[in-house]
Amino acid sequence: MALSISAVLLLGIIVFLLVKKSGLKAGHALVCMLLGFYLASSSMAPTISDVTTNVAGMIGDISF
Repeated sequence: MALSISAVLLLGIIVFLLVKKSGLKAGHALVCMLLGFYLASSSMAPTISDVTTNVAGMIGDISF
């Protein structure tokens, strides 16, 4: 659960910065958010969650 909260926060910050600095229009950001909500309720949601968890695990296993 902590991963999903931090991922949402990170993506929210990225969208905010894109709106402010890169010229992303608020309407485009809204469409992206709606796409995320529809993807979360689709049959692809478990696969997306598994991929995200595996990628986060791989990044966490990297030692510097």
